[in-house]
Amino acid sequence: MPTTVDPTTGRELHHYPFAADDEVHFRVARAHEAAQRWRETAVQARAELLRKLAAVLREGSEASAELMAAEMGKPLAQGRAEVEKCAWLCEFYADQGPAMLAPEPVATDARRSYISYRPLGLLVAVMPWNFPLWQALRFAVPALLAGNTVLLKHAPNTTGCGLAIERALADAGFPAGCLEAMIVDHETTAELIADRRVAGVTLTGSTRAGRVVAAAAGRALKKTVLELGGSDPYLVLEDADVEQAAELCVRARLHNSGQTCVAAKRFIVVESVAPRFCEAVEAGLRRAVVGDPRDAATTVGPLARVDLRDGLHEQVERSIAAGSRLILGGKRPAGPGAFYPVTLLDDVRPGTPAGDEELFGPVAAILRAQNEDEAIGMANASSYGLGAAVFSADLERAEAIARDRLEAGIVFVNGQVKSDPRLPFGGVKDSGYGRELGRAGLLEWVNAKTVWVAG
Repeated sequence: MPTTVDPTTGRELHHYPFAADDEVHFRVARAHEAAQRWRETAVQARAELLRKLAAVLREGSEASAELMAAEMGKPLAQGRAEVEKCAWLCEFYADQGPAMLAPEPVATDARRSYISYRPLGLLVAVMPWNFPLWQALRFAVPALLAGNTVLLKHAPNTTGCGLAIERALADAGFPAGCLEAMIVDHETTAELIADRRVAGVTLTGSTRAGRVVAAAAGRALKKTVLELGGSDPYLVLEDADVEQAAELCVRARLHNSGQTCVAAKRFIVVESVAPRFCEAVEAGLRRAVVGDPRDAATTVGPLARVDLRDGLHEQVERSIAAGSRLILGGKRPAGPGAFYPVTLLDDVRPGTPAGDEELFGPVAAILRAQNEDEAIGMANASSYGLGAAVFSADLERAEAIARDRLEAGIVFVNGQVKSDPRLPFGGVKDSGYGRELGRAGLLEWVNAKTVWVAG
């Protein structure tokens, strides 16, 4: 039985029973039947409901922020920002999506030939806890606009957020069955993936979970999109604005208390500017305020669960044992909650936990490189390939590195990696495949159907 727990206090919030078999069958049937009607609803009508959903989200912003703070420890200001980003997402696709889905003429020997973008049908979404509204909606919004319906299996510790998404769609006027929040176990999730009525599957989560879902979907020949883990490198070259780079690196490492796939995980800095950079990073990290996410002064809340906090601490200890130098933090606090101090490790090397693994929390790792080529080699040595950033005063040089030399799906120059509804989002290697957001994300969930009409 999923139980939500306040990670600030350790207090249990709510117990949610798993759906009984008859409820699962009813909800799947309702979503499948809704897909047959929803696909024939005019795309402009679907877009108008997205605009209404944006309004509903904004009206409930404070309640949603408080729910995220309670279920996974997100600071309230960041929760409000997440809601606003979800509303922007809805409005972006409402405004731009219909044109993206319009038939695309192609000149051939036919009297008329074109590509028609039609929905796939019923989709299963397995979503994580770290951005409980954004992660689910950044998939669901374009999928719904394209005419699909969704079975949402949310993370157990943010079950309340999953149910809140279902209610928000109902309040916006979406027909019943467009999005069903399913409270089910792993076995039932596998059965949903195998169900012949399901046309596609997406997962945002760990690489391990991605392998399991991809295998299940592969057996059933289902379309998949996987957004998995990351160990994002931020390269600081010798001509970078060191203070600006340090400020953005700290911000990128601590956002959402460090619990984001595209957080800055590895600061790879050229040795000639390393002392200045390390000093500036340490100063920035020391300004962070760890505390109750409901306190306006807090910038770093607790981790989402105690087991996650303990796993992070174990990675830090193994990194220190492997030669990394502890500069700040690194001590597991006593008392209730899942708090972990802001931590800085220097002299981190590839092959150590902080150099190779995904550290999901407020732990920064500094790797020192002799030059640009070694920095790029360190960045690409990772099994992950989600986001990356390059800092340099030479924009042409930095852009060439971003475009041609870094193995990642998203690369920013002199900026913090972030998702944007206007741009594709996704990774390569063990960070998954497929794209969310932008036109590319919208077209993941359609049948690009060729139509050829003779003369």
